[in-house]
Amino acid sequence: MGKQYNKVQKRRRRKQYFKRRREQSKSNMALKKSSGSASGSAKKAAKKAVKKAAKKAAKKAAKKAAKKTAKKAVKKAAKKAAPEVAGEKPAESPAPEGSPEGQDSPAE
Repeated sequence: MGKQYNKVQKRRRRKQYFKRRREQSKSNMALKKSSGSASGSAKKAAKKAVKKAAKKAAKKAAKKAAKKTAKKAVKKAAKKAAPEVAGEKPAESPAPEGSPEGQDSPAE
């Protein structure tokens, strides 16, 4: 009778063991699926963040380039205006020096 009892107990333990294994594998699969989709959404979020950063950097670079071209245009305009102003100054500067008021005041 002991052998039969041992067989029954062994079979019962084995059934319980397989049941535990099935439950554990199901829970692991569910966990992997949930973490997999979470990781997928994390990947999507990361890609979105990278795109946003790249877009921001491109915008910043474009703004910087526009600023440089504006500065160059201002410098060119200043250089063009500088000879004109320099040409006008010599014409104006001799007038006060050669004016009769400047020469009459020491004589009086």
